[in-house]
Amino acid sequence: MRLVRSLDLRGWALSGAAALCIALPGALAMLGGSAHAAATLEERKLPMHFNWVACQPDCRGWVSAVGIVTSDSPHEFEEFARGRELHGATVVLDSSGGSVNDSIALGRRWRGLGMMTTVGISVSVHTPQGERARVMPEAYCESMCVFLLLSGKTRYVPEAAHVRVHQIWMGDRADDPRAASYTAQDLMIVERDIGRLTKYTFDMGGAGDLLLLSLNVPPWEDLHELSAAELRLTNLITTDAVAELLPRNDSVASTPVAALPPKSVQDRFVSSTTDDEPIAPVVKSTKTAEALVPTGGVAAVPAK
Repeated sequence: MRLVRSLDLRGWALSGAAALCIALPGALAMLGGSAHAAATLEERKLPMHFNWVACQPDCRGWVSAVGIVTSDSPHEFEEFARGRELHGATVVLDSSGGSVNDSIALGRRWRGLGMMTTVGISVSVHTPQGERARVMPEAYCESMCVFLLLSGKTRYVPEAAHVRVHQIWMGDRADDPRAASYTAQDLMIVERDIGRLTKYTFDMGGAGDLLLLSLNVPPWEDLHELSAAELRLTNLITTDAVAELLPRNDSVASTPVAALPPKSVQDRFVSSTTDDEPIAPVVKSTKTAEALVPTGGVAAVPAK
């Protein structure tokens, strides 16, 4: 696969989000203070991994989606979905974002399946009845993860979750964006991907306010965390009833596992992808935007 330069939605604070996403074996983590928090942070730095979480004895379960969206993520999801009945299933997100075009493709796929979305960390808790799956609300959904959240037919965001947005930018120049040089081609890529993201936002039932809030945050500023009012203004929340997504109320733990501090630097990946637009003809793209975190550290720039 040819690596190419990409844009990025200046990625969310926890783990590196870039134009490519990779999958990581995301097994349920056990409640365990700092050890659990560290494991969660490591998962967010890796490519997105999909895991089916069984919720016994009488709960259907859900899909845990953890990590960065890369060019491999749509294919990884198709592999995960093979042989599973996922229509109407819930996706629990814990992600720093990633590739714009690949996130759009993945989001459209989820909407086609009528999936529901929320933010959280899937954990396993020891009870007198044995191990039980739970969703911890202290999680992050940043950058393009927010647009994946938007793809849910029904969407719920717990109060303890952090939903954060920022602007699209060229991934290989995010460390010092004001000092970098840009060509007309670079501007074309940015504007093209903003257009794709805008169409996707309205197709998913989002409000223009989501784009406005995101595109107002340049890469040299901190990510903007959406308030409860802004989550409603942008149409990211469609229900306050977690039971609509996770039928058993006790599947949602009320106490966070541990504080998850924002990560100052995100890794950057590049990818090529195909935009999956159901109305317009499919557009093959060789460059794409990616989501990156606040700058300030050194990150490897992928070869082109």
